[in-house]
Amino acid sequence: MRAVDTNVVVRLITRDDPRQTAQAEAFVSKGGWLSQIVLVEVVWVLDAVFELTHKQIALAVEMLVNLRDLVVQDPEVVAAALLQYRRRPKVGFSDCLILEAARKAGHLPLGTFDRELAKLQGAERV
Repeated sequence: MRAVDTNVVVRLITRDDPRQTAQAEAFVSKGGWLSQIVLVEVVWVLDAVFELTHKQIALAVEMLVNLRDLVVQDPEVVAAALLQYRRRPKVGFSDCLILEAARKAGHLPLGTFDRELAKLQGAERV
């Protein structure tokens, strides 16, 4: 299976360039793999560049997880991170993903200086 980069995924979500959107759709229609690193980059771009709301970003991540032709790395970890992200808008998606990856690997608590992240079960303020 072929992997997709951040800019391809951003085109699928934002549809801001018709030509690149069509190319991205054609590429993914043959099956694509989405790494967690790319997913974190996508969330950053949606927030910093496109200025989407927390709710819109959560919806975009959910759409990616459920896209028929796209396989997300560790979908159960991403789904758990998305759940945390929706519950705690002050915690970034990347932090939620880090926590859930640590949980899956059995390496809790996750030590952090982040006050908001430390409020999540499995995280501990250092």
